[in-house]
Amino acid sequence: MSGSLWGRAQTAAVSQAYSTQAGGTMRLTGRYPIPNKKDLPYDIVELMEEVEMKTGFLPNVFSVMSHRPAEFRAFFAYYNAIMNKETGRLSKADKELIIVATSIVNRCPYCVIAHSALHRIYSKKPALADQVVVNWKLADLSEREQAMLEFALAVSHADNITEEHFQKLEAQGFDREDAWDIGTIASFFAMSNRIAHFIDMRPNEEFYTMGRIPRAKEKAETL
Repeated sequence: MSGSLWGRAQTAAVSQAYSTQAGGTMRLTGRYPIPNKKDLPYDIVELMEEVEMKTGFLPNVFSVMSHRPAEFRAFFAYYNAIMNKETGRLSKADKELIIVATSIVNRCPYCVIAHSALHRIYSKKPALADQVVVNWKLADLSEREQAMLEFALAVSHADNITEEHFQKLEAQGFDREDAWDIGTIASFFAMSNRIAHFIDMRPNEEFYTMGRIPRAKEKAETL
């Protein structure tokens, strides 16, 4: 399993990782201990180090999920299957926007902040995710994006899914397999949102500014 899903995130100061000791101003989790690196299975440490090397920091979800190695593997295997698949009509930016919109419904600060950052990077649109956070119906969305989010939110709300939902997607160029992709992303992150909720997982500070400042300017300011 590769950490390439985080590979485009901008480099930032390395956060505290693999430790139960407090560090920095943002806590990883308020309810469960973070294992020490030396106590984790090799494959999990390898993935975490790959992600940290590529991004410059370790997203807290990796540290938190390492509390249960078997569930860590299952979680990221399914994440990778739905987020990094090479077929279908959903772009990386589309997928991140689905996560942002549905995570708002589930009141998940971690996923809203982290995936807004990834959407900004993939879409090159620094304001759109923020608009969706406030009110997706008033955001500068294309008709295609509106149909996509309407279906994702229907799944997230557990609304009755009808043929009309599929017809609206088809009118914007999505087929039944794309609908499956939209639905599984909304469903997977409904679970992820609830895990983040009960374990009190908070977003890394780095996510708040990622994708808001042009990379050349950001690098210059860190010199």
